[in-house]
Amino acid sequence: MFFPFNKRPTMSRLSFLLLFSTYIAVFLNLAFYHQVIVAMPLDNLRNWLVFLSMPLVAISVINIVVTLASFLWLDRLTIALFILVSAAAQYFIWNFGIIIDRSMLVNILDTTPSESYALMTPKLVVTLLLSGLVMAGVAFWIRVRSPAPFWKSAVYRIVSIAASVVCILLVASLFYKDYASLFRNQKELVKSLSPSNSIAATLSWYKHDVTANLPLVKIGEDAKLAPAMQSGKKNLTILIVGETSRAANFSLSGYGRDTNPLLAKDQVTYFPHTASCGTATAVSVPCMFSGMPRVHYDDELAGHQEGLLDVIQRAGIKVLWNENDGGCKGACDRVPHQDMTSLNLSGMCIKGECYDEVLFHGLEEYIQQLQGNGVIVLHTIGSHGPTYFNRYPPQFRRFTPTCDTNQIQDCSQQQLVNTYDNTLLYVDFIVDKAIKLLQAHQDKFTTSLVYLSDHGESLGENGTYLHGMPYAIAPEVQKHVPMLIWLSPDYQSRYGINKGCLDSLAAKDDFSQDNLFSTMLGLTGTQSKVYKSEDDILTSCRKR
Repeated sequence: MFFPFNKRPTMSRLSFLLLFSTYIAVFLNLAFYHQVIVAMPLDNLRNWLVFLSMPLVAISVINIVVTLASFLWLDRLTIALFILVSAAAQYFIWNFGIIIDRSMLVNILDTTPSESYALMTPKLVVTLLLSGLVMAGVAFWIRVRSPAPFWKSAVYRIVSIAASVVCILLVASLFYKDYASLFRNQKELVKSLSPSNSIAATLSWYKHDVTANLPLVKIGEDAKLAPAMQSGKKNLTILIVGETSRAANFSLSGYGRDTNPLLAKDQVTYFPHTASCGTATAVSVPCMFSGMPRVHYDDELAGHQEGLLDVIQRAGIKVLWNENDGGCKGACDRVPHQDMTSLNLSGMCIKGECYDEVLFHGLEEYIQQLQGNGVIVLHTIGSHGPTYFNRYPPQFRRFTPTCDTNQIQDCSQQQLVNTYDNTLLYVDFIVDKAIKLLQAHQDKFTTSLVYLSDHGESLGENGTYLHGMPYAIAPEVQKHVPMLIWLSPDYQSRYGINKGCLDSLAAKDDFSQDNLFSTMLGLTGTQSKVYKSEDDILTSCRKR
């Protein structure tokens, strides 16, 4: 039925509620139904019936919610909100293969304005405009007719709710075992169903945020500097926290392309079997600095507990955190830190984003003035997508053709990989630059360096892009990260580290971000009860 543009169409309230419940449940959940088909192939009649029952359940649930909201005259607002969040969720689920949960919501909230702008593609704008804003506007444009008196309208709506409940119960009685089996084996599938995914993620985030303001829990209060580190030359360690570098594309890992030409000459020890704590910065960074192993990691506790840098600083070591990736996620809150992007240095920074060389600005002067032992953390923007082409200066554009757009799903696989590999060439340059900086100050300091990426990245494999998938189902490329350690010859001889032993250990053993905490404490000579020798990578290669 069509209406003149200048005349508002009129519908009964029940029809209005049912119409938009159907739109949200069916047309804004196409990505969910696609994932259901992948998980449950429609190769028999029963699977077909189960599949067809899903929209009926979704329509019924949404109809119950919006009908209840109508008793408070909030049905239009509720429908509009459901449309907007569902349209946005479907776009990112469909195009990037993500899942909407609390960690993804935190990832979204922690995204910098420049990173958000990078995601604003014409396709996104058009999709959200047509499927979201326009339809939300239609929900307010349509005139709703309710029968008088009020009790009659109320009865009709109660009957509608009862009918929806009956529909849900009927489906449950017929297909409960099928639903239970599907969602038990595919636990993350429900996180693609809108708008329940966004609602659940928001509630989970709120619950977590409430606990974030709890009193600070101190750890390592007994921290002190080891005697061996108190005499002779001072010690200086640089820890580089990588961003979105996946081990699969590091030539040090055996990748076919030479993406690490400089590091291959630096006598580093590379650890090819290293796992991340999470698949997003908001999880991995606080986890790796917390001292809690991934299997027992409590992000709520980590939010109000001291971490690695607090313990190192308590031992009398000077700590500095240079930031180029939108924040340290709590890891540097109680140590000196500076946001390098705020400097907006010419030639390094464009539209609120900077090349990682900005992290070295003023570092030479800082080291020259450093009197005691020091730890410098460089938090890079690394290979953060989708604008991979903005992560490196033009001279690092060696692999071509490249994907010079934020609409990465429109690029060929080869273009995307080429662009990503160029970011790793720049990562190689940055880490090598840090090593050379340490080498230039070996007359004053005994030096060492650790590089560890926070998580990996998907580059379109199986239709999945970027990162942030739930750990249990995330592809290996999002969890397998590069880690390396460089020890100056002076460090090796002074503290009895056998590099041959370390190289052999790295090649055969599995490691993870769980090892960073105690390895850094051991590397810097920080003694404390929180140190665990079994987690310190260097332990077995120290001369007794």
